[in-house]
Amino acid sequence: MTPQSFRFRPRYRGLAWGSVGVGGAVAVVAAVAGAVAVPLATGALGIVLGAAYLASPTWRIRVTIDDRGLTVASPRRQRFQLAWTEIVRVVASPATSTCFVDGGAPARSLLVPGDGAPAPYDITDRKALVEAILAHVAVDKVQIVASLEAADPAGPPPAQGRTPS
Repeated sequence: MTPQSFRFRPRYRGLAWGSVGVGGAVAVVAAVAGAVAVPLATGALGIVLGAAYLASPTWRIRVTIDDRGLTVASPRRQRFQLAWTEIVRVVASPATSTCFVDGGAPARSLLVPGDGAPAPYDITDRKALVEAILAHVAVDKVQIVASLEAADPAGPPPAQGRTPS
């Protein structure tokens, strides 16, 4: 298999751009009106915070998969790497393109956030990523659910495999 790469991206881009726009408008109005420093500083703060979110180094993190396993890394460092056989379990909702890959410890686990999942990031082409993960992980380690909230914390019983719960 040719390695595939999936990039983290900001989930709240609209909110960040809104912060930049409103902050810019407040700063311009305050400067034109000769207002005191508080509205000018508030507007500038909106611009800075929105721009900082959009420029975050988090958006350079990538999930790369190949025949050996899954790697989460930024250009400067590898966060973690899991061979497909090291994965403890996967809880997935193909309907929402959401899955949780349990690597045995929080620092070695990955949430692919789909529709409605509470995460501050999104991942490009998450549907293809979830499908690739499910194609590589042993059936007895996979629990298919309607949503991650419906998952059994103990994981799937061996006989359950990929049947919906």
